[in-house]
Amino acid sequence: MALAQKNIIILGPAYPLRGGLATFGERLARALLARGHRVKLVTFSLQYPDFLFPGKTQYDPGPAPEGLDIEVRLNSVNPLNWIQVGRYLRRLRPDLIIAQFWLPFMGPSLGTALRIAKRNGHTRTLALVHNIIPHESRIGDRQLARYFTKQVDAFIVLSRSVKTDLNAFTTAGQPVEYSPHPIYDNFGEPVLQAAARIRLQLPADVPLVLFFGFIRDYKGLDLLLRAMAEPCVAEANIQLLIAGEYYDDPQRYEELIEELGIGDRLHLHTDFIPTEAVRYYFSAANLVAQTYKTATQSGISQMAYHFEKPMVVTRVGGLPEIVPHGEAGYVVDKDPAAIARAICDYFQNDRQAALTASMLVHKQKYSWDVMVDAIEKISFITE
Repeated sequence: MALAQKNIIILGPAYPLRGGLATFGERLARALLARGHRVKLVTFSLQYPDFLFPGKTQYDPGPAPEGLDIEVRLNSVNPLNWIQVGRYLRRLRPDLIIAQFWLPFMGPSLGTALRIAKRNGHTRTLALVHNIIPHESRIGDRQLARYFTKQVDAFIVLSRSVKTDLNAFTTAGQPVEYSPHPIYDNFGEPVLQAAARIRLQLPADVPLVLFFGFIRDYKGLDLLLRAMAEPCVAEANIQLLIAGEYYDDPQRYEELIEELGIGDRLHLHTDFIPTEAVRYYFSAANLVAQTYKTATQSGISQMAYHFEKPMVVTRVGGLPEIVPHGEAGYVVDKDPAAIARAICDYFQNDRQAALTASMLVHKQKYSWDVMVDAIEKISFITE
């Protein structure tokens, strides 16, 4: 059945904000545009107050993405602004508002805007839920999340673990669709490994593991550092490239590196990695490590799929769904010795070619067309 063109607003992070959620919203917009819908992104004028943002800056210094209609409007801490944005959205009368949700703190601003927008009797609301319960919880999280979910007609989740969590916040009249996190294919094509290592000033011939993304306790970099000190890893001169900004105290990691005596096998690129540089980091690596302590899903996995780099992930949240053990990489316990055994098996037994070939099969499940299909499947969107 042909689907009529819809007017859609994506409410959530987008340029000039930076990071994975902004990337997700912009890439989703392009997928919806390609399907023939009209799309506007409405983003934050203030996303995080300083006490909630541990990085250096929330803003992307690069140029605005071409071909996207982006408006900067929503202030996460100003209730009068929430009302103004809600009234603006109500006047626009979109067929659908897709709100990205990842943090209960955003529940009041997003929820209020949605509640007011729906008063036009026409607009329906869909939440694309990355997390409903945060990795690092705070008092009041459940109440704020519940306020948001009450304003939403239907939900899409990116992992089954989030779907399970979301059950505590929804009613029978609010449908929930699962659609896995699509591949981030907007970082350019891979380059030759030798060229990538020259650009990043990395040694040419060593086995190299990549830890990519901002550094926070739940990401488990400390587990990976301890794995790097295990004898089989050290004796094989396996090296680690850490690429991402500290969102945590750097001193704890620096002290751990010194204690373990592994500094000579580490390459620390601990500034924010701009979009145009991402492909060099993945192209330089042989293996991607996601040694998380807690997780739902991860955009890093989907970047690894795009660049066809096998992964070592821990058995938490939705990661085993995305990285089948023995097919796209390794699923291991949150234990440095187990992580080290997987890394050593990969290099000692030359698993890269077989795992990469298997990844190509799984990669097909994670297209943006699959995500748009899930959005259009919701009953109030389809004709």
